[in-house]
Amino acid sequence: MSFSVEGKTAIVTGAAHGIGLAIALRLLEQGARVMFADMDETRLKDETSDLVASGDAAHFAGDLRERLTLANLMSATIDHFDRLDILVNASRQVITDDSADLAGFDDLVEQQLQQNLMTSLRMTQVAAKRMIAQLAEEEGSGGTPRPAGSIINLSSIAAHHTHPRLLAFSISTAALDQFTRSAAVALAPHGIRVNAVAIGSVMSSSLKEALRENQSYRTAIIERTPLGRIANSSEVGETVQFLASDGSAFMTGQVLTVDGGRTLLDPVTAAVH
Repeated sequence: MSFSVEGKTAIVTGAAHGIGLAIALRLLEQGARVMFADMDETRLKDETSDLVASGDAAHFAGDLRERLTLANLMSATIDHFDRLDILVNASRQVITDDSADLAGFDDLVEQQLQQNLMTSLRMTQVAAKRMIAQLAEEEGSGGTPRPAGSIINLSSIAAHHTHPRLLAFSISTAALDQFTRSAAVALAPHGIRVNAVAIGSVMSSSLKEALRENQSYRTAIIERTPLGRIANSSEVGETVQFLASDGSAFMTGQVLTVDGGRTLLDPVTAAVH
C-alpha cells in the first residue's frame, strides 16, 4: 500500500497560514506539485516566495468566495502544471457568536455557510469538471488512465459536538460533512473520491487567536483530550496525504476525525477550532 503523492498535482486553498499551509507544505515535501491559494495575497507571497523557484510550487491570490476567482484559480493551475489530481478545500473561517442574541444570527449563519460550505462546494465543482475531462482525454488517447482524483474537505468536530459560541460555525461544518458524503456518491462513477478531515484539538490559526484571548482554553482542551495535548498542524497534513494517496483508493464519503480522542469524552464545552 502506497501513501505516495509524488508526481501528483494539488490545489490547496487556505494555504497562506495555519493548517492549510501545513497541508500544502506536506504535499510539496512528499513530491507533489502544489498550487497554494488564499485570499491573503501578502501573507501568501511571504510564505511561498522561496518555494516557487523550484517549479513545483505556485501561488494564486483572490477572493475564493467568487465563482470567477475559482475559475481563474483552475486556469492558473492548468497553465502552470497541466493537470489536477488533488483538491484540498482548507479555506475556512471560524466566527464566535452569542446564541442568546438572535438579532443578526441569520446573517452570521449565512456568512459561515458561504465561507465554509459554498466555497468548498463551488471549488469541488470546478475541480471535478477538470478531473473528468482529464480522464476522458487519457482514455481517448489509448493510454492507461490515472485515478481521476481525490478531493478532501477540511471540517471540524464542531459539526457534531457544538460549543455555545460556535453555533453558526457548527451549522456550516455539519453541512460540509453532508456535502462530502453527497459529492462522494455523485462523483464515484467518474472515479473521483471525496472525503473530509474533521479537526479538533489542532493548533489552527483560529485556535491560536482564541488562546491569546483566553489562556484557560488551553488547559480546558488538554483536560478533555485523552492524548493530553494539542496537535500540530502538520499532523493534519499527514492525514490529508493519506486521503490524497492511492493508499486510500477504496475510501470515499468518509469524515476522518483528528482530535486526539476528544470527541470520545467531550460535549465540547471548551473551544473547538
